[in-house]
Amino acid sequence: MAEKINYKKVFLNPLSKDNPVIVQILGICSALAVTAQLEPAMVMGLSVIAILAFSNVIISVIRKTIPANVRIIVQLVVVAALVVVVNQLLLAYAYDVSKELSVFIGLIITNCILMGRLEAFAMSNKPWPSFLDGIGNGIGYTIILIIVAFFRELFGSGTLFGCQIVPQSWYDAGYVNNGLMILPPMALIVVACVIWVHRSYHKELNE
Repeated sequence: MAEKINYKKVFLNPLSKDNPVIVQILGICSALAVTAQLEPAMVMGLSVIAILAFSNVIISVIRKTIPANVRIIVQLVVVAALVVVVNQLLLAYAYDVSKELSVFIGLIITNCILMGRLEAFAMSNKPWPSFLDGIGNGIGYTIILIIVAFFRELFGSGTLFGCQIVPQSWYDAGYVNNGLMILPPMALIVVACVIWVHRSYHKELNE
């Protein structure tokens, strides 16, 4: 008898206890590349949520018809098609952000989170739990991007979503934005700090 799937855990675990970025250490490259500002980080996160959810569902629906020796190729084709659709939608409705993200939207196809979930979950589960798994992992990924982008933009540029947050009076008094925060190496340090805080709370992950 097949083991009953706990839908709640499938959806909620990736948000914290099994987060793809800070626990599974997947998708780090885009976390470093697109988090200098909040807006592109959120757009990237939403794009990954959509692509991951729908690719999970598609692969789950056709999984029994996919020959084992070409399953990776099929998964790549599905993800690539969805990436093209998302990229065209961004070009049509969020052109400036699309240009800011540049090649990183196209590189979603190489995101380890997508291929990992397709292979580990969608290939062996039905469409509904696969959809929940995709949404959960996508949101978990997006949460980390937003946290990192929040601190990088605030301390690096003094803004949030491009709006000035640090008062001009602070600058007049000698305050200077931390230029290091908008450089990719600082993104890695912020991610490391998030991992440290997360594992301090979830001590079982240190075992």
